[in-house]
Amino acid sequence: MRKVRTTLTLSEDTLRWVKVQAARQGKGDSEIIEEALRRDRGDDVWERLWHKNRELGAMDEDDAMKLALEAQRWARRQLAAERREGTQ
Repeated sequence: MRKVRTTLTLSEDTLRWVKVQAARQGKGDSEIIEEALRRDRGDDVWERLWHKNRELGAMDEDDAMKLALEAQRWARRQLAAERREGTQ
């Protein structure tokens, strides 16, 4: 996917966290931020599903159910967080 340059304004604590994570993982700041955003969007669930299916050729029913439940729990947590943010 094509990358684009942008400017972000972050709190000092957030930027410090990004830099620490980048140093620990041997990655760039942009990679850490993008990974966090993908996790927040739920992309990591779909990435794991995609890679597991590619590796195994197919997913059995139990694994599919576990992944579906995980995705459902993630979606419910996101909805609850959005509702909490709306009440503050």
